[in-house]
Amino acid sequence: MKLKKILSALALVSTLMISGCGSQQSAAPSTDQAAPTSTPTTVEQTAEAKPVVKGDLTIQMLNVGQGDAILIRTKKQNILIDTSDIDERDKLVAELDKTKIKKLDRVILTHPHADHIGGLERLLKDGKLNIKEIDDNCMPSTSKIYTGYVKAAEARGIPINHLKDGDVLDFGGGVKFKVFYPTSTLVEAGSKKSYKHDPNNESIVGHLTYKNFSMLFTGDAEKKVENDLLNSAHRAELKSTVLKSSHHGSKTAAGLDFMKEVAPEYVVISAGEPDVDGGNSYGHPHKAALNNYLKAGVSGANIFWTYKNGTITITTDGSAWSVTPEVKTEWLDEWLKK
Repeated sequence: MKLKKILSALALVSTLMISGCGSQQSAAPSTDQAAPTSTPTTVEQTAEAKPVVKGDLTIQMLNVGQGDAILIRTKKQNILIDTSDIDERDKLVAELDKTKIKKLDRVILTHPHADHIGGLERLLKDGKLNIKEIDDNCMPSTSKIYTGYVKAAEARGIPINHLKDGDVLDFGGGVKFKVFYPTSTLVEAGSKKSYKHDPNNESIVGHLTYKNFSMLFTGDAEKKVENDLLNSAHRAELKSTVLKSSHHGSKTAAGLDFMKEVAPEYVVISAGEPDVDGGNSYGHPHKAALNNYLKAGVSGANIFWTYKNGTITITTDGSAWSVTPEVKTEWLDEWLKK
């Protein structure tokens, strides 16, 4: 009889333990942007606790190596922000092929550096995608990559628009994209032949909003631009659910004051294999930037890097959201120890 009682007690304890784990796993994902998760967890734990949200808006930071290429899909439109590097064009085409999209309603080029505009001429010449219009930062460039895509676009009758502070684009389905930078003053100065250009700090910075979800796109903007934004009327609009890490996670960006104002729940970084000539020879992402993300309250489990995590997919219905890496792996602690 004593043995039966002991076995019964053990069975009861086991049942309670299983029940407790089940209730934790089924908890609804948090959508409170004002209180980013600060308790360190593994990427796998985050993925289990926050199931993938099915929504009308999908944003993918494509795994294209060192350059940037971010695909946005709404109910109405497909938008590509930047087009990777010239030597990453095959990766870009392969990533876009996976999505099975047939058109790009617009391509936004944040600034005319090769690792942001390098793939566009290939997309134009391939003709696989119907590209309706192109937006750039209104800054002239004499680079062959820039002039090459301009000629290719003109040959196909694709209009090229220029974006600056205050412009608002309608991506359809309630998704808006408000341009914060470059300013009209900078655009005017940049039109003069005598102006000395600093392409990174002429990047298009834009804020995407969809109901309660928001994402800040930063191109390669550095601390100079961050400080300009902190001292502008846009300061009150900087807060975002997701931050597209500026300049591939460089220490030249992600100033702590700026990060605290943006207060993102997630940070996504596009950077290739470290210490590779012609690619990520800069060792991005830098520890200084990563530490400022953490100091601003971003959980280490919510920082994703394309080289480690592959393509990073964000889905949202505007009320709830999920950020899902193609590869679930822990890398941050080890990287910070280097």
